[in-house]
Amino acid sequence: MSNFNFFSIQLLALLTLSFFVFSSCGSEESRQTERSESSSVINVPTFNADSAWQFIADQLEFGYRIPGTESHLECRDYLADQLRRFGAEVEVQGFNARLFNTQTSTRAYNVIGKFNPSARQRILLGAHWDSRYVADHDPDEANRTQPVPGADDGGSGVGVLLEIARQLGENPLSNIGVDIVFFDAEDQGIDGGRDPETWGRGAQFWSHQVSRSSAPRAKYGILLDMVGASGPRFGKEGFSMRFAPDVVNTVWGVAQRLGYGHMFVNQEVQGVIDDHYFVNTIARIPMINIINRPPGTDTGFVPHWHTIHDDMDVINKSTLHAVGHTVLEVLFREDAGLL
Repeated sequence: MSNFNFFSIQLLALLTLSFFVFSSCGSEESRQTERSESSSVINVPTFNADSAWQFIADQLEFGYRIPGTESHLECRDYLADQLRRFGAEVEVQGFNARLFNTQTSTRAYNVIGKFNPSARQRILLGAHWDSRYVADHDPDEANRTQPVPGADDGGSGVGVLLEIARQLGENPLSNIGVDIVFFDAEDQGIDGGRDPETWGRGAQFWSHQVSRSSAPRAKYGILLDMVGASGPRFGKEGFSMRFAPDVVNTVWGVAQRLGYGHMFVNQEVQGVIDDHYFVNTIARIPMINIINRPPGTDTGFVPHWHTIHDDMDVINKSTLHAVGHTVLEVLFREDAGLL
């Protein structure tokens, strides 16, 4: 009896010591994990949806941004001035394009802003800034010869990128560079997809220039098109999944972790001949398209697409915030080496 009690006491002491040793190790592992997670914390600037909304409104104040018009030139200068004001190295890339609406050679302009231009690792962000010359899908036939204001289709992507440019000016990236390209003459093509090359004239010209250049190319690109309306459904666009599925899944994963999974849905949607198509096929830069393609519409696009109703009334600040927040998070995670 006395021997049993003695050994029991020894065993109890040993178990107690082991408990404290393993508890201590577990606590240290926990502290190491916490330190590891804290070292991964990045300071992503806050995307200001009010600012992005105003950048869209500013574009519409100039009037229709149709190549060959005075309002188009005024908006071109505004975009270049804004990028310079935010600290970008700016290039206005002029080119001649035969546009479907005029059947003549028309002067058009890509507006390019480079942030951290000396960085060799680069990310491309793009949107088209022209507005369509005719509201060919307006429900009222009488309106179908009128131009499209282009608040969502064109203006929203540009507005989000101008706010991102403002944030990059105030919060410079350390390790990567960002090229923001406002593509011109995207939306002047033949409806119905009969001739894809009548669309995306600016992206075609830019991509050919890049393909002949020895300058560092972007690791990948993100195009924003129609990213401003209420209740968006950003599916995984077909050409994006063909050319850059890893980029799509990375960006959608970021958006979903930020709480925007109701907007960025895990469903593939039909491909769109958009600026990113030519960046992929000509410049060979994997570029994805964040584009609102809701189900149940006759066109496959938002109801105000190519109508006179694509004005500031369709713009929703919560949508702008979700897209801008996601893209900023991607950039700053890339800069920190976390993607």
